Amino acid sequence: MSDVLMNLSNELADTVAAAGKAVVRVEARRRLPASGIIWSTDGLIVTAHHVVEREDNITVGLSDGSSVSATLVGRDPSTDVAVLRAQGSSLPALEQVAFENVRVGHLVLALGRPGKDVLSTLGIVSALGDGLKSAMGGQGEQFLQTDVAMYPGFSGGPLVDAAGRLLGLNTSAMRDTSLTIPTSTLRHVIDSILQHGKVRKGYLGVGAQPVRLPSSLRDSVGQETGLLIASVETDSPADKAGIMLGDTLVGMGGKQVRHMDDLASVLASSGVGASVPAKIVRGGQLHDLSVTIGERA
Repeated sequence: MSDVLMNLSNELADTVAAAGKAVVRVEARRRLPASGIIWSTDGLIVTAHHVVEREDNITVGLSDGSSVSATLVGRDPSTDVAVLRAQGSSLPALEQVAFENVRVGHLVLALGRPGKDVLSTLGIVSALGDGLKSAMGGQGEQFLQTDVAMYPGFSGGPLVDAAGRLLGLNTSAMRDTSLTIPTSTLRHVIDSILQHGKVRKGYLGVGAQPVRLPSSLRDSVGQETGLLIASVETDSPADKAGIMLGDTLVGMGGKQVRHMDDLASVLASSGVGASVPAKIVRGGQLHDLSVTIGERA
C-alpha cells in the first residue's frame, strides 16, 4: 500500500510540475497578484476578470522566472473572464479536456502562481451540471464544482485533471463554492472577445413571466410551465418572428423554455444572428416559429 501511495504522490507532483509551466502570475491589481493560464502558444492568457483592476502596466510572470508585459484584449464581467496578450512566443499551453469526459469523483488539482513558484491543492469533482448562471448574470452551458481549497491568488488559475489536462478556470467571484468555468465556456468567451472585442449578448425583446400550462398540453410538450409573453418590443427579434402578446413560449433552440433562466441560457448559447426554432402556445394550439437572435445594446 505504501508503494501505491508513493507512486500516486510522485505522479501528482510530476503533473503539477508539468502543468505549472502553463500557469502564470498576473500583476494587474494593487493587492496580491493573481494567476492566469497560457491559452495558446502565441501569448494569449486567460485569467479572472475581477483580478484585472487596471488596463495598463500589466505584468505576467512566467514559469522560468522572467516577467513580460501584457495588454488587455478584452473582458466579460458576467462570466468573470479576462483575456490578455503577453509578449513572447512558443509558450507552453495545456491540452484541454472535453466536459463530457469529466465525472463526479475524478481527482483534480487547482494550480496558482501568485508568487514566483507554482502552488497546488488537491480535490475531487463534486458536481457537474448544465446552465451555469453567475452572480453577475453571465450564462454558460455547463458548470463544474469541486472541493478544492481556493487560496489567495488562485483566482484565474487552472483546474487540471490527474494527467495535467485543462478542465477550466478557477474563480472565487462566482459563488460561495469552489467553481470552475469549463473550457467550453472559456472558448466561447475568448473567441467572441477576439472577434468582436466583447461578448455579444443575445436579445429577444419580450417581457415574460412563468405560467402553468393547461393540463391538456402538459403531456404533449413534456413540461408543466412556459413563459407567458406580457410585452413585445416593436421591431424586436420577437416582433419580427411573429411572437404576440399572450403567447406562451415553451421551447427555443431545441430546448425547453420553462423559466426566464431557460430563455437566458438559450440566448447566450445560440449566438447573435443565429436563426433558431421556437415553439409557442397560441389559442391552445402549438405553433412553430423561426427567430433570429438579436444583439442587446
